[in-house]
Amino acid sequence: METVYEFTLPKGYVDGNGDVHRKGKMRLATAGDEITATRDPRVLANPSYLTIVILSKVVTEIEGLDAVTATSIERLFTADLAFLQDMYQRINDIEPPVMQCVCPDCGKTFEVPLNFTQEG
Repeated sequence: METVYEFTLPKGYVDGNGDVHRKGKMRLATAGDEITATRDPRVLANPSYLTIVILSKVVTEIEGLDAVTATSIERLFTADLAFLQDMYQRINDIEPPVMQCVCPDCGKTFEVPLNFTQEG
């Protein structure tokens, strides 16, 4: 089983010198990653910070950075943050919930994924 995955950020992390860093690595999450993230004082003060803390634990490398921290993740462009969130869900096999639906015209039953994070 592969436990570390390479990625290329769509926009890239821009460091203090203006250099852009796009390549990195993410490892599979552990139960401990998620448990300790929920206990982080920043998450307790602002639950939406959970994503930042978890990604700072599982993103093991962004080229050119000495370490990946919550501050590093905060400084990503929103497109890159969304990319990493999607990758996290895919590699950790987090399946979105589905709802059974029935077509009112033909009566065929089908599943529709529920997405609670985006409108529309």
